[in-house]
Amino acid sequence: MSRKPRSINQRVILAAAVLLLLFVILTGAALDKAFRESAETARRERLSALAYLLMAAAEVDEQGVLHMPPQLAETRLQLPGSGLYARVQLGRTQWLSASNTGRAIPFADSATPGQPWFGQVDMGQQRYWALSMQVSWPVGVRRLPLLFSVSEDLRDFERELNTYRRTLWGWLAASAVLLLLTQTVLLRWGLRPLRQVARALRRIEQGEDEQLDGPYPRELQGLTRNLNTLLQRERAQQQRYRHALADLAHSLKTPLAVLKGTPEDDAEFAHTVREQCQRMETLVGYQLQRAATAGSAPFAAARLLAPQVQRITDTLSKVYRDRSLQFQQDIPPDFKLRLDEGDLLELLGNLIDNAAKWATHQVRISAQREGERCTLSIEDDGPGISDPSLMQQRGVRADEAVPGHGIGLAIVNDIVNAYQGRLDILRSDTLGGACIRIQFNGV
Repeated sequence: MSRKPRSINQRVILAAAVLLLLFVILTGAALDKAFRESAETARRERLSALAYLLMAAAEVDEQGVLHMPPQLAETRLQLPGSGLYARVQLGRTQWLSASNTGRAIPFADSATPGQPWFGQVDMGQQRYWALSMQVSWPVGVRRLPLLFSVSEDLRDFERELNTYRRTLWGWLAASAVLLLLTQTVLLRWGLRPLRQVARALRRIEQGEDEQLDGPYPRELQGLTRNLNTLLQRERAQQQRYRHALADLAHSLKTPLAVLKGTPEDDAEFAHTVREQCQRMETLVGYQLQRAATAGSAPFAAARLLAPQVQRITDTLSKVYRDRSLQFQQDIPPDFKLRLDEGDLLELLGNLIDNAAKWATHQVRISAQREGERCTLSIEDDGPGISDPSLMQQRGVRADEAVPGHGIGLAIVNDIVNAYQGRLDILRSDTLGGACIRIQFNGV
């Protein structure tokens, strides 16, 4: 059972949610680490300041006896169980702050002179921040080692850290939800043109509209333009088939009427049947060719023109070898046309073949491009065309003595019209005969 594909909206929201979750986790971890390090630094600085306070208050007499004042500037040291504790140690004697009363508080017992020690010490399940600082205290000519130690209950630090974490993760979670909701709204707003295109296509499918009407954002204009072109060409293709069938039915009326009106015992009956069958075959071939004209320039591959022309002229050189015709090409090697291959060969084949039929000695094929405009010219040195407008009508021939059915230029005209091009029948300035000039835009 195939899984139903997720919509673009779901894909983007899911990807955004995953990225946002990773961002929130990394941001929260970074902020938590930064706050913890900052809080630890603040604790160390505060305990260091308290150690210097004890150092300033301490006195050692000439007999080496330590004396501490009964009152200190830090009031928490006077309150039993306040969470802040101090000790000053001189040899085997020590002074403890009033907050130590009735408690066994752990202190850091070692420190290198001039290098304070700071860290955590444990007592059972209770943990403390501890800082110790050893100094060499001058007493007369002697120097006595004094160790100043301060400890602080870690529970206050942990409560502060937990409060910060709850606030941090709460705000981060709320911000993530808000950002995700905002992105969902913005994404729906950003994808609204795609939903409009989908609704417009449904209206076209239901026959309510004929094309995608804008305005659409720049990013979708290429898509909608190509879709409109595809729809227009599909309708044009259907219309060509309808017209071809209608024209075929109309064109076959005359041959059928001739066959019906010819008596079977007529001496010319067999000749009439062959003639009318040939005519009907020609009409059917023409209408099929006309209906199949693709006209799909925006979706056809660009094709080099020179090899196609060379292919046709090589064939016609063999057909007209008894006339020694010269085929000249003036086509840039990189000149390309974005036409269906069948349309291109039909167009070139009819035009070059017609020119070869009428030419005396020479046929010239040239092409040039100016910006988006492509011009293709086929010239000959024949007598030219007296009435160019008639030559674009099917079944009309310039000279009945020349073989053909009079539909070549009509097919060419249909192909040119299918590609929104222009066909002109002129007098050649260089060769003096006919000049068939075709212009296309954007192919």
